[in-house]
Amino acid sequence: MSTPAVVLPIGPDRYAVPTSAVREVVAGPRLTKLPTAPSSILGAFNLRGEVVPMFDTAALLGIGRLDEPVHVVVLNTPVGPAGLVVTGLPEVANLGEALRPSELRGTLGVYATEQGVVVLLDVDALLLQQVSR
Repeated sequence: MSTPAVVLPIGPDRYAVPTSAVREVVAGPRLTKLPTAPSSILGAFNLRGEVVPMFDTAALLGIGRLDEPVHVVVLNTPVGPAGLVVTGLPEVANLGEALRPSELRGTLGVYATEQGVVVLLDVDALLLQQVSR
């Protein structure tokens, strides 16, 4: 059995979210900084009249920082839309079997795809920890 997912390039690594969580992908959105926001929030952007917070995906995972949003994957979350910054164009893939658990916070495991190995993100865990701060 395979699960459809959107693969998110973050630097040299590849992460994935279920396609059911993805609303759309936005190229180079205009960022508005939020001075008092946590460091994992780069700012917000206007998506057809809706303000969407933009998260530094690398910072959420604890693997570094992303400076400029190349693409933003807009997700539907229980608390509204949220944008995850990625460093390249996301693509759709089918997740095969889980190969092993992942040790990164906010992840569900390591999976095989037709294009290689990806780490599946637990979007709710990653983003809800930011909301509860």
